[in-house]
Amino acid sequence: GRRTQLLKGLPATSTVEENSAAGVSVYSFNVTVSPLASEGVAILPTIVNSNPLTEAFDIESKGGLEFRVITTGNPVLDYETMPKSFDLQIFVEDTAGRTDINTLTIQVTDKNEHPVFRGNVAIQTVTIYVLERTPPERIYQVDAADPENAKLKYSLFPATVPFSIGKSGAIFSTKEFDYEKDPHCYFLNITVTDPNGLNSTTTVIINIININDESPYFITKQRIYRIPEEQSPGTIVANITAKDPDDEDSPSRLFYSIQPSDRHFSINPATGVLQVSGRIDRDALPLRLHPNISLMVWVEDGFSSSHVSKMEITVIIDDINDNPPECNPSDFRKEANENTTPGTFLIDLRNYCKDIDVDPSNNQFSFTGLSGFGSNNFALESTVSGRLVMTGTIDLENPANPGIEVYTLTVRVQDTAQPNYSSKYPFYISFDNIIYIYIRIKPVNEFFPVFHNLSYVFSVSEITKVGSSIGRVHAMDKDWPPSVITYSIVAGAGNRDYTNIFWISPTKGDVRILARLDYETTQKHVFTIQASDQEKSTTASVTVNVLEVNDEEPVCSPNFFSLQIPVDLAVGTNINGFRIECQDRDSDPRSFRYFINQGNENSHFIFSPSAGSNTSRLILASRFDYESGLDTNWIYSLRVHITDDNLLSARDKTTHLIQTGTVTLRIRVIPNPTTATTTTPGFTLVTRRENLYSPSAWYVPFTISLGSLLLLGLLGHLGLLLLARLRHTPARKAGGTPLFHFTFCVSSQTMTKINTVFDGEARDPVTGRMYEFNTRSGARRWKKGSDPLQPGLAMQGMSSATGNSSQGVEGAEAPSRKEPSEKKKELTAATKPAAKPSAGQSEIPGPAGLRSQKKKQESEDVGLSSPAPQGRS
Repeated sequence: GRRTQLLKGLPATSTVEENSAAGVSVYSFNVTVSPLASEGVAILPTIVNSNPLTEAFDIESKGGLEFRVITTGNPVLDYETMPKSFDLQIFVEDTAGRTDINTLTIQVTDKNEHPVFRGNVAIQTVTIYVLERTPPERIYQVDAADPENAKLKYSLFPATVPFSIGKSGAIFSTKEFDYEKDPHCYFLNITVTDPNGLNSTTTVIINIININDESPYFITKQRIYRIPEEQSPGTIVANITAKDPDDEDSPSRLFYSIQPSDRHFSINPATGVLQVSGRIDRDALPLRLHPNISLMVWVEDGFSSSHVSKMEITVIIDDINDNPPECNPSDFRKEANENTTPGTFLIDLRNYCKDIDVDPSNNQFSFTGLSGFGSNNFALESTVSGRLVMTGTIDLENPANPGIEVYTLTVRVQDTAQPNYSSKYPFYISFDNIIYIYIRIKPVNEFFPVFHNLSYVFSVSEITKVGSSIGRVHAMDKDWPPSVITYSIVAGAGNRDYTNIFWISPTKGDVRILARLDYETTQKHVFTIQASDQEKSTTASVTVNVLEVNDEEPVCSPNFFSLQIPVDLAVGTNINGFRIECQDRDSDPRSFRYFINQGNENSHFIFSPSAGSNTSRLILASRFDYESGLDTNWIYSLRVHITDDNLLSARDKTTHLIQTGTVTLRIRVIPNPTTATTTTPGFTLVTRRENLYSPSAWYVPFTISLGSLLLLGLLGHLGLLLLARLRHTPARKAGGTPLFHFTFCVSSQTMTKINTVFDGEARDPVTGRMYEFNTRSGARRWKKGSDPLQPGLAMQGMSSATGNSSQGVEGAEAPSRKEPSEKKKELTAATKPAAKPSAGQSEIPGPAGLRSQKKKQESEDVGLSSPAPQGRS
């Protein structure tokens, strides 16, 4: 469209006052439309732009084509803070398409405004708190401003308040406030006025804050209180009250306490009520001496405040009868001998009873009510004294006596004062006490123990085992109660070998044997026993008859023997004249019976007599038969049993004790010499020793070893000399007598034993003399006083006599220990012609050289032997 002037009255200039409200008309104008615009305005007048930009104005219709510019109030126009002029461009368009735009200039005019408060006072009522006792000072600053920056004036109403305001708006207090005297709150109206008389008013509230500046004070006047002892906890004693000037118009904030604290009382810290908190015992120290309790009560107006008031009160404790009489101990034990004289004083109860109540009127008591079974034998002299005496005689042995040894009596100890507080204080249960008295009637030892028998006789077998009981004794005592009887042996229970043969049980009277009884030694034992009740004693005699039993075995001499007999000894011969003699301590000599239990092969030997005598001889019962092979053993070891049952019947032998003695015999059968290869008598020398080495005797084997080496060297030298001599010996002529050939055999088993025990004996077949020997080492010695062998038996061993010359008294001494000169002589003598053989021997010629036969002997033999029937040397 074309621009046409449609806005009438524009451009134009108008004014508006600051702070105008919304809807205030600023300027009015009209709109004219072209004739072609039949329908009027298409676009109403509109502010399309403003300089500066603002929304403070708007256009509204006044009716028809008349319009006006008004204020919107958003924002409110402010001359002091906003632009003072606005250019508004207004645009309009009619229906014909014609438009118009024009400018309206609006100038803002200044207006005098009321002063304005700033800060807290502008938005709320300010409350100011001032502590009492605060010196005069500035308490607040009021801030106000004038929109036109005019100088403002401050004023305060009412003028009578103790405050003032300065030119700058500072509020001052003009005095030191006392909360207890001055008002607690002030309302101040603060007015600010500009030079044109416009003003604004606000209110400031000033509260005076109370501080703890006053000390509390007691209003209770009473200072002394009196209560009985033993009040229950919680009992109120007093109500202590106080006031604090700081709390006149508010609930009390006082705190009560006892300083220092007391174990008997406590005070309610808020109310001041004084109560009993612990037991108050007037009868215990220190209240027993000082019954007054002083308390210092404090009252404070705050836990951390220094404002304190003190008041001392005194509580007097009164004694009550709250303690029964007490006896320590409450039970008594007393002894009285039986048959005690009536009227004898036993015990004074008052020495053990007391009433700890302080007041003399409350600590009196009496003794009453003596009771108990048998109390008729006792009495109290008076109810006050408490002295107990005997009134009757008690004899424990009397059958009429009930047999009571301990009497239990009871006595009531009663408080004589009335328990005035028993109903008020229910924890007082009783005001009397019961005493228990135990009277023990002490028995008197009036009677001696009495044995059941005056004497005791026991019969005991001699083979009774040690420790066995042989009888029992018994004694009684008439005293009541029955005394404990102890038994002992006081005399006669021993002999020279044993101090004590018998023993008696101290409590049971059981008699036992401590040593083996021997009828053969002692047939009767008599000793004295004693029964004692620890004070009195009596004795009795005990006779022990020892019964004989066959407990001894026959003892024979000798119990070991060695014999040598020729093979052709005649039957019925007493071998070597040997006999044994036996003894038995408990058997008749006729009771002996002899038999060979072991080693009697082919029954060659018997004893005669075989029974009925204490002496018996060894007899050859049958001949030896070695040629047919019936006999092969040349040495017999006979085990001979000697029993003491010869006088017993066959039936008695099964029930009676039978003892057996033993004898060991060693018999060597010597064969007769024969003509076979027998040339020269020879001998075998056997030396046996037994050495028992002790580590501490180290020098013994060293010395023996050194001596053995020297001896071997000497024997070697002698052998060389003998060989040289034999080489130079002339050859014998044919049919001549052959030279003797000696075989010198040394079997060295050299040992040494100290303190040799000779436990065997034998008869030498050459000399007939008896000798003793050690069965282990072979050591021998001649037996003193031995009889020579019978001549007939001695001849049987002569063939070996030549070798015996080297034996000394002790057969254990071997020829090896002789001096070298003596050995040389013996070897020289051995080269000489031998004597003619004995009867029964024959010479047998042989080639050059000498032959001899020998038989090796056992190491236990004497060291001599007859020529052996077989073998070559």
